[in-house]
Amino acid sequence: MRAIFGGENTLRLIIQIPCLNEADHLPETLAALPHSIPGIDEIEILVIDDGSSDNTAGVARQWGVHHVVSHRRNRGLAAAFQTGIDAALKAGADIIVNTDADGQYEGADIAELVQPVLRGEADIVIGDRGVADNAHFGPFKRRLQRLGSAVVRRASGTTITDAVSGFRAISREAAQKLTITTEFSYTTDMLIQAGRKRMAVKSVPVRTHRTPRPSRLFKSIPRFISQTGVTITRAYTTHNALRVFVGLGLMLAFVGLLPIMRFVWFYLAGDGNGHVQSLIIGGSLLMLGTLVAVMGILADLIATNRKLLEATLYKLRKLEEQLADEGERPGHDEGESADVVSLKSRRVR
Repeated sequence: MRAIFGGENTLRLIIQIPCLNEADHLPETLAALPHSIPGIDEIEILVIDDGSSDNTAGVARQWGVHHVVSHRRNRGLAAAFQTGIDAALKAGADIIVNTDADGQYEGADIAELVQPVLRGEADIVIGDRGVADNAHFGPFKRRLQRLGSAVVRRASGTTITDAVSGFRAISREAAQKLTITTEFSYTTDMLIQAGRKRMAVKSVPVRTHRTPRPSRLFKSIPRFISQTGVTITRAYTTHNALRVFVGLGLMLAFVGLLPIMRFVWFYLAGDGNGHVQSLIIGGSLLMLGTLVAVMGILADLIATNRKLLEATLYKLRKLEEQLADEGERPGHDEGESADVVSLKSRRVR
């Protein structure tokens, strides 16, 4: 088992919890987290305070949370998730589990969530809430979740049945290769990236509880649908630019050929003078399709450059890990960035 995680003497799990004004609910969530899991040597907690206006960070420290990272202002769930991943990697996590602070997920199920990673069967494990018959979801939400998951499965090439579940376990290797770029939610972007990078993604059934308040991620169902749709489209296009743009260009070119063929038909019949508009429309669509296809080629070159940048980032993260193992990595202080404040971590042994 140690070989899977680089031969370290201890296997460390860090449970990260993105928070926004969760001072009232955080203690109950923390109390439900497991203190020991078979196969795990150390369990640590990381709270990401995403610009809360209450005392979320203070409550986390009062409850003995090992690591607290605070954004100076609210930056959104996706940014909080990425900040947590970066902090967990720097803290030496071999496995990272992400959960919510509102108590939706059963903390004890973390033990089952990490097992596929421990066995080397998965890079990412998604907690499946059983959206088809979950008693805490209304009929409309069940249908919406199933439809969204089907779209993400298609876009990512995975078999995940609960694509927007935030309850997930990630191996260190996978976390080093992921970079969330969306500003809305990390869930779908992460899965599309994982599918594109040929990561092994699995689901395990988990229990859920009714949340004490409405979601803070979105104000209404239509807004959630539109923002999720934009996120999926953007993530898919980013990783499949050639397929998207060339396919769209060929479609436009085909449509453009139809009026051109119509003009040719009438021209050969000796009646071409009255159908010049078909030639103009067809030529315009054909030219537009060609330009879109060329855009696809350029976008694919940009995507290739992104892969090189991601490979460089991965190597930098590995280098940071090596420096940390050698005791050469500098510690964090409260002014490490203009936008993120890392409060002093407390390691409990």
